[in-house]
Amino acid sequence: MSFSSLTSACSSLGVKSSSLIVQLGFQTTENNKFPGAFVSSPKRTKIKKFSIACSSTDPLLVKAARGDPVSRPPAWMMRQAGRYMAVYRKLAEKHPSFRERSETTDLIVEISLQPWEAFRPDGVIIFSDILTPLPAFGVPFDIEEVSGPVIQSPIRSEDDLKALHPIDLEMLHFVGESLKILRQEVGGHAAVLGFVGAPWTIATYIVEGGTTRTYTTIKSMCHTAPNLLRTLLSHLTKAISEYIIYQVESGAHCIQIFDSWGGQLPPDMWEQWSKPYITEIVSVVRNKCPKTPLVLYINGNGGLLERMKGTGVDVIGLDWTVDMADARKRLGSDISVQGNVDPAYLFSPLSAVTKEIQRVVKCAGPCGHILNLGHGVLVGTPEEAVAHFFDVSKSLNYDGSSQNHSMEESKLLV
Repeated sequence: MSFSSLTSACSSLGVKSSSLIVQLGFQTTENNKFPGAFVSSPKRTKIKKFSIACSSTDPLLVKAARGDPVSRPPAWMMRQAGRYMAVYRKLAEKHPSFRERSETTDLIVEISLQPWEAFRPDGVIIFSDILTPLPAFGVPFDIEEVSGPVIQSPIRSEDDLKALHPIDLEMLHFVGESLKILRQEVGGHAAVLGFVGAPWTIATYIVEGGTTRTYTTIKSMCHTAPNLLRTLLSHLTKAISEYIIYQVESGAHCIQIFDSWGGQLPPDMWEQWSKPYITEIVSVVRNKCPKTPLVLYINGNGGLLERMKGTGVDVIGLDWTVDMADARKRLGSDISVQGNVDPAYLFSPLSAVTKEIQRVVKCAGPCGHILNLGHGVLVGTPEEAVAHFFDVSKSLNYDGSSQNHSMEESKLLV
């Protein structure tokens, strides 16, 4: 069981559906403006003195992650800042290097807040990349326009391991600075989200030398050089744990762990080569940051749900290939879930988007659910559809009685 089990108000809930009242008439982003919202500017050099305890009330997303009773499901989207937004494309024309955009404090803050200003999601995730910390522990990389990440010196031998060193968090100062500013700009109106890659997923890039469709080199290493791979994974585990703690101490309310390529392993292999390292990260972070919810997301996780729960995280992120009702049955009511609308739905008529959101939320139940897509926002997604997604999410209200009786008897009222 994760550190934050559901409260007594939710402990007796079933897992088949929820009771919701869908309020007619959506809130508009114009009516949701908050004073002090970030306005992009060429330079933002001053950072106010920051305290993690800057709000006496936890944001809605944090409450849902912990399983506390909430009035509606909080919502955010993976890749909610990116190329589908016209303002991002305009900024990217001026700053064509992804490394520049994701490693410059002013640009990170501006990009991270673009969807916040447009849609007011319940979570504002820092604009970064799971590979960002690699140079800080000895693995330089480049990002090429067509081929993506490239690691010129992959680690495939004992000698290669000598290049590794403890993580130098000073090299990641732009991450800490950005999180502090985001926490100030967003205030208590939304959760600031940090994220990392899981050891196995990061190792795939370091061993393969970049992206791959087959994972043959690292999968072979599981059998031909297991000690080498374990040493690499252990080093990554320590570095990632320290990186998470750094993000939390810089202002992140919640951290998502992306084991993006964990789903490429057979379940028994994931149990051996990924789960123990994620479990160790959870233990280390929980000791230092006991109140910070941790989310675990794996692309293609249908065969791993029960194993994912065993890592001790607070929230399981579901991709869209898993039925939400089935996931609830398999995971039980003592852990929160996130997801899992198919990103392709955002290319459908808005009425279809509404129905799918209602279905997912109903299946997830009125406790411990963070509404999200089952993967990142797709390039070309209409901004109108993204705005509609968040408008619908804000129009939902849990029937108060649903948190006190069996969800089998509940109905979705429009």
